[in-house]
Amino acid sequence: MSWYRRNYVPGGTYFFTVVTYRRQPILLSDLARTCLRTAIEKIRLTYPFEIFAFVLLADHLHTVWILPPNDDRYSLRWRRIKEEFTREYLRKGGQDLEPSISRVRRGEQGVWHRRFWEHTVRDNDDLKAAADYIHWNPVKHKLVERASDWEWSSFQRFITLGEYPPEWGREDPNPGYDTPEWG
Repeated sequence: MSWYRRNYVPGGTYFFTVVTYRRQPILLSDLARTCLRTAIEKIRLTYPFEIFAFVLLADHLHTVWILPPNDDRYSLRWRRIKEEFTREYLRKGGQDLEPSISRVRRGEQGVWHRRFWEHTVRDNDDLKAAADYIHWNPVKHKLVERASDWEWSSFQRFITLGEYPPEWGREDPNPGYDTPEWG
């Protein structure tokens, strides 16, 4: 039995890692990117949140969200986004992995890892460290040599805002930043 308790702070800022089921590398396909974008946009209409930073990799994503005041329901948002994505992705021809017996009993598909990792952002230094980690993640995974070379991230927006120079991200900006082992 897990004793982990999520931290729910109304109006909070959160860093998330969300992983595909058994790390299947599906998220960079045109279909998956379209379904994910559509699912996020649809859920944001009913349950608004700001996406502060974002990166999409083949088998996982990292993002920082800022929730509206008096709202702490990020778990609801993730559940709905995963449901919406899965429904559309499978309907349009995407493939899932054969689910485990426990997933079948729960009515779950083999698309997303059941849980997600969450970290409540404590202050501006923590927010910067989370954004740095997100934008450096494709370099960490040796997918590109510098953060600006990765197409599926909010990094270019941060350059436009003057938060980073274009050459930023050739080396780990935050060695030891507390992230999940599977991110």
